[in-house]
Amino acid sequence: MMAITLEKGQRIGIGLSKVSVGLGWDPNEGTGFDFDLDASAFMLGNNKKIPHDNYFIFYNNPKSPDGAVESTGDDTTGGNSDGGDDETLNVDLQKVDPSIQEILFVATIYKADERKQNFGQVRNSYIRIYNSITNEEIARYDLDEDFSIETAVEFGRLYRRSGEWKFEAMGIGNKGGLQALVNKYQ
Repeated sequence: MMAITLEKGQRIGIGLSKVSVGLGWDPNEGTGFDFDLDASAFMLGNNKKIPHDNYFIFYNNPKSPDGAVESTGDDTTGGNSDGGDDETLNVDLQKVDPSIQEILFVATIYKADERKQNFGQVRNSYIRIYNSITNEEIARYDLDEDFSIETAVEFGRLYRRSGEWKFEAMGIGNKGGLQALVNKYQ
């Protein structure tokens, strides 16, 4: 099967039970603070809100209560890999609690305001979703090009439709960081 490159707003049926979301970037070689990017997931009910705080998966809560979404851990510098994913969220769609209708994936910069950072300053930063078993990429955004002045990006969402999981590439950037997204979905 050929790789599918999705445009913003495009939706596809993924036909997979295991996917991963990878976030990657290069360490800051200039002066100043390290770039600490974070991959997070909001598991949402019918009302587009998280049913409980435990369904917000981020560096302080690395695993959902149903075991469906799990983070590989927090990389605070981008040094975990050389050109590959530095943080990964692994998703097993067969384990998702029936009350969860959608899983929204976001990329944010930790302490972006305080450190005066945005994605345009982070070299080779990207977020992607791929088949966990074959590593085949489904969608990808290059954050330093597409979201140069933003500090948070709603990357995409997996959602249930007629008993199937589908993926929508969203690509919505904002300057409010992770807290703005928490306020939106809590």
